[in-house]
Amino acid sequence: MKRLAWVLVLAWLVAACVPAAPAEQPTGELRIGVLATLSGTAADVVGRSTVEGAQLAAKRANDAGGVNVGGRKQRVVLVIEDDQDRAEAAIDAARKLITQQSVVALVGPQFSRNAIPVAGVAESSHIPMVSPASTRPETTAGKRYVFRAAFTDPLQGRALARFTRDELHAQSVAVLYDVASAYNKGLADIYRDAFQEAGGQVVAYESYTTDARTNLAAQLGRVQASAAQVLFLPNYADEVPAQVEQARQAGIHATLLGSDSWGDIAAAEMEKLEGAFYTGHWASDMASEQAQAFVAAYREAYGRLPTETSALTYDALGLLFQGLSNQNTASAEAIRNGLASVESYTGVTGTMRFQGTGDPVRSIVMLQIHDGRATFYRLVNP
Repeated sequence: MKRLAWVLVLAWLVAACVPAAPAEQPTGELRIGVLATLSGTAADVVGRSTVEGAQLAAKRANDAGGVNVGGRKQRVVLVIEDDQDRAEAAIDAARKLITQQSVVALVGPQFSRNAIPVAGVAESSHIPMVSPASTRPETTAGKRYVFRAAFTDPLQGRALARFTRDELHAQSVAVLYDVASAYNKGLADIYRDAFQEAGGQVVAYESYTTDARTNLAAQLGRVQASAAQVLFLPNYADEVPAQVEQARQAGIHATLLGSDSWGDIAAAEMEKLEGAFYTGHWASDMASEQAQAFVAAYREAYGRLPTETSALTYDALGLLFQGLSNQNTASAEAIRNGLASVESYTGVTGTMRFQGTGDPVRSIVMLQIHDGRATFYRLVNP
């Protein structure tokens, strides 16, 4: 999965500040742009899950006659574009959705590395955006039009550090992370600082670059020599199984710890991660009645269990629809005002409470991989 240099990212961010003029919204339709990773290594799981979660949310709304806006029903129409898991492609896709496809809101991107630059486009264009899974603070910081359904990395990193100390009783940890990714590096730094503040010791803090992610022998050798009790891997789902396999081959027997990016690890890869813990936004085996209905509908529609990404995408659409319920029009500004007025939203991933920003306060689910599947372990509250 290619990540470009920061100097190029800054160039894209500058470009994102140029406003994109919204096209006119067709009467009777609520056109929502969905940014999904439809190409690249994350397409088979993350991209598919994004599309399916969005489609199921739209179907539910349309089966009820549409979204109620000012006493009139608006039919939901999804317009899906490929963000290619590249920042510049995501920016181009967002601009296309806004200027050519007449969308009044964006859902996605999922990954923070793409959501952050797209948030700049949404903000400058005055188009509301809800990222289902982006956890980096920069996504929403200083923005009026950008919201999220996920918890933030500062909340997650501190919870992981507390879990490591209080639940795993670890005194020493090692961290291996992609230094070129804002998500990976940011979460690694937060976890390191919080664990040290809690009295723990970070005995190995190893980084790699994306183009060298398949050859981690040197870094893992230093982790093995450190005798760390826990190995934290805040990396993406398409990378982690191979990293764990290499770690075990290097003689590392530390308890494995992961972040919410692990939620889309393929079921066939889970057996490699036996005993590992990671954070998430939901777990089907601890889910509410509402979530169980979602699981049943998803299985009926697609023949498999939903992933965390599909559940968060479903909730991102649901949050947007709730925001519209107290508005008289379906304009972009009305959607933004409706989202800003939501104080609490209960979806399939749980209850989100908003306190004047686009960031929800919500519980963090700790999962453990047992017998090749992720199971609910416990809740960690903010």
